Amino acid sequence: MFAFVALMAFSAVAAAQGKDSTAAVADSTAAANVATADTADITADLANLDEEEPQSFHLVIKTKFIEGSAGFMSLVALALVLGLAFCIERIIYLALSEINAKKMMADIDARLEQGDIDGAKAVCHGVRGPVAAICRQGLSRIDDSIDNIERGISSYGSVQAANLEKGCSWITLFIAIAPSLGFLGTVIGMVMAFEQIQVAGDISPTIVASGMKVALITTIFGIIAALILQVFYNYIISKIENITGQMEESAITLLDSILKYKIRVNGK
Repeated sequence: MFAFVALMAFSAVAAAQGKDSTAAVADSTAAANVATADTADITADLANLDEEEPQSFHLVIKTKFIEGSAGFMSLVALALVLGLAFCIERIIYLALSEINAKKMMADIDARLEQGDIDGAKAVCHGVRGPVAAICRQGLSRIDDSIDNIERGISSYGSVQAANLEKGCSWITLFIAIAPSLGFLGTVIGMVMAFEQIQVAGDISPTIVASGMKVALITTIFGIIAALILQVFYNYIISKIENITGQMEESAITLLDSILKYKIRVNGK
């Protein structure tokens, strides 16, 4: 009897130990699963962070350029490049045409006060730009009447003003072309969207979105190109107005100096 009771007790203890072992294995397995899940979550979070990193400006422009239909985007880019080429040429030309007109006119007036016509002409020949050009034109006719000198300066000034504005018409052309190409891409994108709807036989946001995306991207790039060219064009116009004002002021000053020289030489 005692032996049977002891055997039963031993069996109960063994069963309890077995259950504890099974529970321990289950707990360790669950912990391992939790750790694996945590690792997977961390990996996913890191992947999401990598995907959410901001792209460089160059990469964004390149991506949008491809998405906006390379054909129309290339035309818009060509209009922008050609317009910028004309703008840069004008900016360089106008920068070289700007001088210290007041100082030059003071030197010419001082030479005329001394009766040194050749010295006054030498001052003009040593300076570049339209202001010096009209002064050379006026001094070359110093022996004519003041009316003839004035007409000669006025006519030559018109020629120099036209030279300042040379190429500006092309810039305005590209300012108009760039958004027009963008709007053309918009129309064609809409046509593509309707064609896709007709083929699919159903209005689906996915079908419409592709054509609309092309339309909007080309329009945006066309407007941006026009805005860039417009800024440069306004800067160029302001430079031309400044130089034209210098030409007019210098022409008046030169006529006054020549008139004083004539009065002093002729005694009237």
